[in-house]
Amino acid sequence: MACALGAGACTAHASDTPALPPPVNLQEVRVSSMSHGTPVDPDMPAAVETITPAKLRRINLVNTEDALKYLPAFGIRKRFAGDENATFSVRGTSNQQSARGLVYLDGLLLSNLLGNNWANPPRWSMAFPDNLARIDVIYGAYSALYPGNSIGATVVMTTRMPDTLEVTGDVQAFTQHVHTYGVDRDYGGSKQTATIGDRSGKFAFLVGVSHLQSNGQPLVYAVQNRSATPGTARPVTGAIGDTGANGLPREVLGINSEGQEATSQDEAHVRLTYDVTPDLTGAATVGYWKQDMSHRTETFLRDAAGNPVWSGPVTIDGRRYTLPANYFAPGTRQSRNYLYGLSLGTHRDTGWNIAGDASYFDMDQNRDRTASAVTYDGPGMLAAGDGSRWRTLDLRASYTPDNAGPNTHTVSFGYHIDGYRLDNASYALAQWRRGDAGALTAANGGSTQTQAVYLQDAWQLDERWRLTAGARYEQWRAFNGTRATATAVTGYPERKETHTSPKLSLAYMATDALTLRLSGARAYRFPTVNELFQGTFNGISLVNNDPNLKPENDLSRELSAEWYGPHGVARFSLFRSDTRDTLFSQTDTTVFPNVTNVQNVDLVRTRGAEASYDGAGVFVPWLDLSANAAYTQATTVRNHRNPASEGKQFYRIPRWRANVVATLHASDALALTLAGRYSGRQYNTLDHSDINPDTFGGASDFLTFDAKLSWAVNAHVELSAGVDNLTNRRYYVYYPYPSRTWLAEAKFRL
Repeated sequence: MACALGAGACTAHASDTPALPPPVNLQEVRVSSMSHGTPVDPDMPAAVETITPAKLRRINLVNTEDALKYLPAFGIRKRFAGDENATFSVRGTSNQQSARGLVYLDGLLLSNLLGNNWANPPRWSMAFPDNLARIDVIYGAYSALYPGNSIGATVVMTTRMPDTLEVTGDVQAFTQHVHTYGVDRDYGGSKQTATIGDRSGKFAFLVGVSHLQSNGQPLVYAVQNRSATPGTARPVTGAIGDTGANGLPREVLGINSEGQEATSQDEAHVRLTYDVTPDLTGAATVGYWKQDMSHRTETFLRDAAGNPVWSGPVTIDGRRYTLPANYFAPGTRQSRNYLYGLSLGTHRDTGWNIAGDASYFDMDQNRDRTASAVTYDGPGMLAAGDGSRWRTLDLRASYTPDNAGPNTHTVSFGYHIDGYRLDNASYALAQWRRGDAGALTAANGGSTQTQAVYLQDAWQLDERWRLTAGARYEQWRAFNGTRATATAVTGYPERKETHTSPKLSLAYMATDALTLRLSGARAYRFPTVNELFQGTFNGISLVNNDPNLKPENDLSRELSAEWYGPHGVARFSLFRSDTRDTLFSQTDTTVFPNVTNVQNVDLVRTRGAEASYDGAGVFVPWLDLSANAAYTQATTVRNHRNPASEGKQFYRIPRWRANVVATLHASDALALTLAGRYSGRQYNTLDHSDINPDTFGGASDFLTFDAKLSWAVNAHVELSAGVDNLTNRRYYVYYPYPSRTWLAEAKFRL
């Protein structure tokens, strides 16, 4: 899956085109699957991995984020098919740092930068995998074209517009069997997708609709540490003895909290393009995503008569426990989101190009309803985020010389502005399922805005040396921040900060097949609205916001070697990042009572290495092979608010990750893909107090294997069958991840 775009050189994907002849200098070779233009800047001074439609067809793919699961140093937090909270981890960025990754679809931002955790994932559902011409993944914040949120990686997805009438249909089904913690049953679902597109002269359109129905495996178990108090309350049976992630004995009492999620999702996507002139194209995009989800709960406890026990004092093996009234309370979630986008730009191979993209993402409905007790429709609580949104505008220009020989410059510059608005409120409900909002119990909200100008120059020094230098100037402000209870409102003053992020990269073509590149970059990741203004109180600890959080200050360096062989592309990279004031939710253990909130961690240092290879016709003509391995040492160097974390590997960053994907082409119509994924030990705590990884709440190392058999019956029908987690590895990243999952798919093309 590797395509090296960087140092001004790009090769076509090895598995989809014949090998290119060796380049004679660092002048870029422009390759595009779109009707116009290139998806990323050809002078990108960073490692770039490219995923093509051919690669997507060969792997088990239900949701768009599945496309990234075999990339170097990548981990996808996808707990089941249809998981709305699918964030990614890459290099020294964990899957709880969602604001350190960017996802774009045709220049429109899908990243939810209202917050920075698992609850703020990219809105992958706005993209239809079969409609994508390519996905380019850019590692690190080495380009001035992207903001500091690119510290982790930037995912650039490009839609393929049709040239003739195309009608497609896709039907998928998937199932897994779960046998653990008192559960012994099947969970699964299905997905149906249809698209239609055509071109008529200057006008082209593409319309897609999709429906997903999925029952995920149980995610959250009701657990209590083993009691030392003798009990005389109602005796119950059914509890399962276990050892928790912290090494203490505990009792597993059932499924609660998020529980077992049953989701129904509807998606729609419309994209229109119009060629105003042969060199100027306009585009309009509308996306829609709607979800209805139920959080199903279950108690394992039974009284002497065999009746289920949901709450109250109980005795288990002679020990007393007290279950709150809402311990097994069910809940629902309703979401409705819209994406609107406009683009206009030229696409000349040389000379001047100008372009503009404007996007608006509206979280029109975002509601969680939770019961106060185990009742069908009694009292409860409504948490509403209706109206939260973000807007972006990007204007850019670039100049590419007609003859990019020695002493020539390829220049890019532009302007960016974004705005984020968070509106959260919670209300009492007399009827938790369908009742209207009652009295306000709490609220918080606020806005942030960032404006930026940038300049980047790729200077071809001579036939073998190329220097890319750039800078990004950003002005950030936070305003209208408020927090409220039922009786009081607190406002926060406006804040402003400005920072400049320099970038520098030097590339050397050592031979016609080998390119070396050294890059360095400064980047600032500003606090999100959620980090600044959201917080709560409870009776045990203070969970508060801090409106004075500093931005993350990252200095990254990377040394890469890229080799272009007759059958594929190989890359080896060494990288280091020093991130000061890392934004992360932790407990300040130096004060009493302890305060838990988003805080600035003084210094986190990441060192690592990656090796990857992607080729077609490797060893034999009928074998395509992609393989990669990554070592990452992400260390909390200084953290004065939680000294026990110093010297420890950072949260959910494994030291080792590795992937291999092999596709065997038995014929032009029949292909078999075998894949493996490995992730080393992770930690769910900064101080590594989770000493027992292979249990609910822990973070396991794991090695899983996947397979897919695809058969193109004819030009119009393709059938496939696949399996994920072939060996049924039971593993956890806090939540239990899927068991062996079988998939079947039928695609129809007209």
